Amino acid sequence: MSRLTMTPEVLALIAERFRALGEPARLRLLDALRAGDKTATELIFETDIGQANVSKHMQILYRAGLVVRRREGPFVRYAIADRRVYTLCDIICDGLRARSSVLQAILG
Repeated sequence: MSRLTMTPEVLALIAERFRALGEPARLRLLDALRAGDKTATELIFETDIGQANVSKHMQILYRAGLVVRRREGPFVRYAIADRRVYTLCDIICDGLRARSSVLQAILG
């Protein structure tokens, strides 16, 4: 796989994705989609995030290309656009665990 040239336009797209991931509520919504696609109603129930906020956050995730959506009658179903987002989350979590272990060892 070839590496992208880091033009200002590419960097702006990368920054947009990281901004979308920079909100705990959006991470909760992405985590809820790990098991498969869900309607907004199911996301509201599973995450305990209000309807207006789910709608707002899902729009941000959609614009960032992190989720896809499709209409099924009166409902909109959301799904992860690229499951590699979970790899990124796992890398961050592993780094936090490693850092936590080092801090615990230092602090005793």
